[in-house]
Amino acid sequence: MDISHTAEENQGNTIAALEAILFLYGEAVEVKTIARLLRVLEDDARAALTHLQTELARGERGLMLLEKHDSYMLVTKPQFASFLEAFVKDDLKEDLTPAAVETLSLIAYFGPIMRAQIDYVRGVNSSFILRNLLIRGLIERTNKGNAYVYEVTTDFLKHMGVAHISDLPRYAEYQEMRHNIFESAESLPTESITDEKKEETSQEN
Repeated sequence: MDISHTAEENQGNTIAALEAILFLYGEAVEVKTIARLLRVLEDDARAALTHLQTELARGERGLMLLEKHDSYMLVTKPQFASFLEAFVKDDLKEDLTPAAVETLSLIAYFGPIMRAQIDYVRGVNSSFILRNLLIRGLIERTNKGNAYVYEVTTDFLKHMGVAHISDLPRYAEYQEMRHNIFESAESLPTESITDEKKEETSQEN
């Protein structure tokens, strides 16, 4: 019995099963979930992800692995964006106002970012726009200390056709700009989670 041949077959089956899982889910899946579904250790799941990522990087493949916060999903490669551009533009343009696009861009390039920081840069209250972007699934918010922070979702990255947030055009340049803006702000307003929830409740009423 060829042990090495059997090991290669097992690895191939694991990678094939991984690809099937990511395809069926259609959204980001955490590494720990992948390991559980494949019934392997997390290190083995990561090895399978790396191998699949390499396989998908070949020119004849139309998909790639998108990674965000230790979660992975299958998406189309940027070079095929022309086939999907009309659909994506229509889908995003339908409800996004220029102000929403501006806010979404700030979150993409400056995130994770607090609402107070967004308001500081835009010069207006952004709560209503943020709620709409949350509903559309383009951004998400999480607790950080006593405040919410906003960042883009994997759905946004999928729309943009990038595998990681840092793959956005001029990302490093805008991150430096973010640092300069907020470092130079002497009295940046702060807002607690409680304050933001109160404002949301008042808007709903």
